Amino acid sequence: MSGTSAGSAAAPCRFAHYFVICGIDTETGLEPDELAGENFEQSPLKRTFKSKVLARYPENVEWNPFDQDAVNMLCMPKGLSFRTQADQREPQFHSFIITKEDGSRTYGFVHTFYEEVTSPQICSAMQTLYQMHNAEQTNAASSSSSSSSSMDSLASSLDDGYSPTSSSSSSLSRAAGSYDSSRDTLYVSKALCLITPMPFMHACRRFLAQMHSAVIAATAPPLPLESYVYNILYEVPLPALGRSLKFHGIYESIVCQRPGPGELPLADFPLAEAFSLLGVENLVQVFTCTLLEMQILLYSQDYQRLMTVAEGITTLLFPFQWQHVYVPILPASLLHFLDAPVPYLMGLQSKEGTDRSKLELPQEANLCFVDIDNHSIELPEDFPQFPNKTEFIQELTEVLLSFGFSANTGAPPRTRSSPGSTSSTPGRERKSATLRQLEDDGRNGNLAGEELVVLELLQGNATLERLQALTKRTGVTVARVEALRAGVKGQPTDGGNQTGGEEEELRKAKLNVQLREVFASRFTTMFADYESFVIQSAPDLESWLTNREQMHNFDKASFLSDQPEPYLPFLSHFIETQMFATFIDNKIMSQWEEKEPMLHVFDTRIDKARLYNIRAPSLRSSCYQRCSILKESAQAIEQRLMKIDHTAIHPHLLDMKIGQGKYEQGFFPKLQTEVLNTGPSNNKWCHKATTAQRRKDRHRQQTEHLTLDNDLKEKYMQEARSLGKNLRQPKLSDLSPAVIAQTNWKFVEGLLKECRMKTKRMLVEKMGREAVELGHGEASITGLEENTLIASLCDLLERIWSHGLQVKQGKSALWSHLLHYQAREEMLAQQADSPAPRFLERRKSDSSIAMPSLRVSLIQDMRHIQSMSEIKTDVGRARAWIRLSLEKKLLSQHLKQLLSRQALTKKLYKRYAFLRCEEEKEQFLFHLLSLNAVDYFCFTSVFTTIMIPYRVIIIPIKKLSNAMTTSNPWVCVSGELGDSGIMQIPKNVLEMTFDCQNLGKLTTVQLGHDNAGLLAKWLVDCVMVRNEITGHTYRFPCGRWLGKGVDDGSLERVLIGELVLPSGEDDSARACRTPPLQRSPSQGRRISITSLTGRDTKLNSAQIQEGIGEAVNNIIKHFHKPEKERGSLTVLLCGENSLVAALEQFFHHGFKSARLFQKTVFVWDFVEKAVAYMESADQVGDLQETTEAMKMTCQSLCHYFNAINSTSRNIGKDGKFQLLVCLGARDRLLPQWLPLLVECPVILQMYEDTAMLRDPSTLNTLISVLETLHDFSITLEASLVKGINL
Repeated sequence: MSGTSAGSAAAPCRFAHYFVICGIDTETGLEPDELAGENFEQSPLKRTFKSKVLARYPENVEWNPFDQDAVNMLCMPKGLSFRTQADQREPQFHSFIITKEDGSRTYGFVHTFYEEVTSPQICSAMQTLYQMHNAEQTNAASSSSSSSSSMDSLASSLDDGYSPTSSSSSSLSRAAGSYDSSRDTLYVSKALCLITPMPFMHACRRFLAQMHSAVIAATAPPLPLESYVYNILYEVPLPALGRSLKFHGIYESIVCQRPGPGELPLADFPLAEAFSLLGVENLVQVFTCTLLEMQILLYSQDYQRLMTVAEGITTLLFPFQWQHVYVPILPASLLHFLDAPVPYLMGLQSKEGTDRSKLELPQEANLCFVDIDNHSIELPEDFPQFPNKTEFIQELTEVLLSFGFSANTGAPPRTRSSPGSTSSTPGRERKSATLRQLEDDGRNGNLAGEELVVLELLQGNATLERLQALTKRTGVTVARVEALRAGVKGQPTDGGNQTGGEEEELRKAKLNVQLREVFASRFTTMFADYESFVIQSAPDLESWLTNREQMHNFDKASFLSDQPEPYLPFLSHFIETQMFATFIDNKIMSQWEEKEPMLHVFDTRIDKARLYNIRAPSLRSSCYQRCSILKESAQAIEQRLMKIDHTAIHPHLLDMKIGQGKYEQGFFPKLQTEVLNTGPSNNKWCHKATTAQRRKDRHRQQTEHLTLDNDLKEKYMQEARSLGKNLRQPKLSDLSPAVIAQTNWKFVEGLLKECRMKTKRMLVEKMGREAVELGHGEASITGLEENTLIASLCDLLERIWSHGLQVKQGKSALWSHLLHYQAREEMLAQQADSPAPRFLERRKSDSSIAMPSLRVSLIQDMRHIQSMSEIKTDVGRARAWIRLSLEKKLLSQHLKQLLSRQALTKKLYKRYAFLRCEEEKEQFLFHLLSLNAVDYFCFTSVFTTIMIPYRVIIIPIKKLSNAMTTSNPWVCVSGELGDSGIMQIPKNVLEMTFDCQNLGKLTTVQLGHDNAGLLAKWLVDCVMVRNEITGHTYRFPCGRWLGKGVDDGSLERVLIGELVLPSGEDDSARACRTPPLQRSPSQGRRISITSLTGRDTKLNSAQIQEGIGEAVNNIIKHFHKPEKERGSLTVLLCGENSLVAALEQFFHHGFKSARLFQKTVFVWDFVEKAVAYMESADQVGDLQETTEAMKMTCQSLCHYFNAINSTSRNIGKDGKFQLLVCLGARDRLLPQWLPLLVECPVILQMYEDTAMLRDPSTLNTLISVLETLHDFSITLEASLVKGINL
């Protein structure tokens, strides 16, 4: 992947940079490898010893300096391993990758085989170790009982991976378990390694296998080995883009090819094997985790499997690239890397017989654990699925089946024992090399058991081999044997099968590219329009790089609003990742510099798709589009491999000293350094490439001179590219304590930076949204996006809490810390034995009725979470607690309190942990404190089914009425998620608590009484309701009478709520907080017309018209928001400055204020008289000459009026008018009713000539404004329309 660019830019010409030999250094002898986790209880043959780089050719390459420690560690990740003649000694192949700090990659390909130990010192050292080990074992055995020792021997035989299958099992087990220098031959592992700039895995594998074959062959190879090494190092070039290359190994030629500029970048690891190991669905899930930048840990006994899956997954990310720690093979000495509190993709070798449950990982809250050998995966919680996952899996399955691979299972069950990892499992499966290769190829389902036996017999029997050769020469073929052989990839020594091997390779290459095309096609469809949302704001590269951190590069909200609904959960997470940010950065930088190769390929494909599609609606729909270029992509590869473009120089004799490097069967010779350390000086392709490179450099320097100083630019570029990456690739080689400390320090700095950026992003997005509600700018956040940002904050806190843990307990480090804190505090409380103060219910005797303050308690919030049966895991509990604390604006305060117990923090965390870095911790808490400036409902809106205790307080106006009433009051609380139902309030109690399923944000309270007794009138100031878990308090203003014969005669009222600011919030927080919800109309507006006419604050006609326009506008805006964020429509219809309030003002304008015998007149009285007139006119027949439509409208108004008047509810006249307006708006009848009311003669008696209602032009304007609401379907809250039967 990114290795492509690194390798080609640095060394445009050479296929391989180094040839390396690792093994035992006979001079230093046996050195135990402490870092690999020494276990002295194991027999010496199974212990790990240090390996050394014995030789490397050339000594150094200028553009790719040799990293000796890293290469040694990755060539032999478990150090040296020893065997005797009784053990299995099959050669192994694995590959590795070294990612440099700048992100460029170098690939290594390793062939490990066993060579006889000839050094007497090492044999005697091993003998001594055995004698010491046996003595210890004897002592241990004699002290324990016989039964347990027999169990031990069983365990150790299992540990040896040995299962007795033959009569000679006892003698074999004796030999396998011990070493006696007089009787046994000792063998040690040796590794041959090629280091290349590009991942030509198959070519390197075949070259190294031929090298090994030459070493063990009975006759010497045609030329000295130096000739072949020299050839591959200096005379084999990298294939040009879009070309194929043939070069010569020792026994047969090797072909490799490189994709053209418009094709997917080179990837040579067999994807089919990755699919067969994990199964298609599992692989797609792991791929999704990788896209979302979770921590991914691969686990297998076999190094090559770790590499195959890791490279397979990262290859499939095209056009994106993994931006974080990438170590597909994690050597035993680097296990502390798993502590990294950053996204990573690492591969860990499983020890044989180790159970997954025994694996202690520092953090698992955000971990995707991939057990390759057992074909199983463990996914993180709250994990969004990849769009169109089912159809996607179906298409991949069909591609695999078309090549004859089974898709849904992993490999057959026997791969559970992971045959590929023999180096660590002596005597595990005694099979021939061919079979091992078969299994490595992932085609292990192809041969049945008995056929394997036949083939094994053939391979091992010289007589049968000769017989077969004879039959071949005479033209007779043994069909069954040939059929068996066809399934086996040609052995390097077996020239006759060459075409079969090449055909197999071609088939794999075609399958690889087709699978990759299916993945690439998904991204081409999903991001077909991404360019439209890229924000190009900087005039030049320099200013863009300087202000990179402050700039918004991608319009996320608009992009998401343009995507199909089912894609949103995945896409909203994905566009927050570092890989997406880097992709967009590359796009912006392509204005000023050459396009990044993968971006170039991707953009070309989108342009091509657009040509065919012309922005068809299908791009917007969630219909699955299959990949349409499978055939042509496979053809390109086939053409290159069938028609070779370039053949490298043949290996030839070198100018060497005679007699050195003499051939000795089974031993790799010491190569002549002087010939291999320098390449040819007159190599034409090398010369051509360097001249081109020089020309390119010259051009680049000129352009840089014109723009800005080269060093400065490089610095900016590095900073810009590493922005948001907490830590670039850690160094594998240097393991000094200082370097480890520095790495941890980088982690701490990275976490702090990430916290700063996340909190800033959350604030900017949230405040951007609030600014819109206050009338500024455009909305930029959706509920979905907010949820994504909060989820990523939860993930960050988990990573901070798992950094530097002493001992891991449970899957969530944060929840584990909270539990320790809770246990400690509860113990201290018991010792102090002081019960927590309880708040008593306030009675009527209290002179001032107010909501008692809610005690701030971290422990109490934990208990709320612990009592939620819906949450089953620690990770879930930690996330719920974070959401609750964030909603209560206590996150920073709670965490500060948690960390104030320093003794506990010291007990749980190592010295270098983030939580023990005082200055960084303070800054981190300060960043979290900034989130208190905005309101989140991230707990209430997510946990919608939990039971929540609510507290209700009714506050009467005592000066004008009794504080109490003799009647029986009742209350019903409603929210966005439901209502509490009608609850009777005990007599003479103004405060009550009740439990109810989460109501969401509260919207209305219905308050009423039954009018019983002498003191049945009640003047209520407001009702207060508090959610006792989140502490959110709502005030429902009333300011009206409830009672017959007073005010408008209402016995029940619907009150609209407003969220109350906590009294503790200071002015600065108040100034920048969420705008308040609208509320019930205040006392002044609602009391009656008479009091209104007497008031000075009478609105003029212009203000009333403006009020109506604004109310209608707010309703339209409400419907233009995404559904999940709309909030309460009731507030916009009935609250302050709502539609009902504005229309009441309109009807009050010019209303005659005569008091008939002190009786107050209401707008409803006017409507009542008008309806009465219509009904009587209809009966008399005055309406005959009106149109049919007019008649229908007339009937509808009468029908609605009567339904409202005859309701069983005791709502007053203002309440009835409110209902008429709401129902008229809902059913789109309001604009039709207005002309009818105006035409009634009643209007002359009740309205002045100047009234707005009597002005035709004003009325027409009002009707046209109200008609704009017809485009939307208005749904009324149940509390409003209860008991109305239409």
